Amino acid sequence: MRELEFLWKDSTSSVSGCPALYRAEGGYVVQGIKLDPQTRAQLRQLADDEDAVFVPAIVLDRLGQTG
Repeated sequence: MRELEFLWKDSTSSVSGCPALYRAEGGYVVQGIKLDPQTRAQLRQLADDEDAVFVPAIVLDRLGQTG
């Protein structure tokens, strides 16, 4: 289990929805929209214990703006 620290949500997301970004020890966790099967099929070398989600660029772009 990883301890998560909530950082921010996209300002256009609803109260209970995504996208959101969390800090975890050694990295980040992204909460986003599940990919449709056609998009997911384009991912390369996706391991059985991995997954991917879509998030708007603004959620990750803010990382560069934090000090």
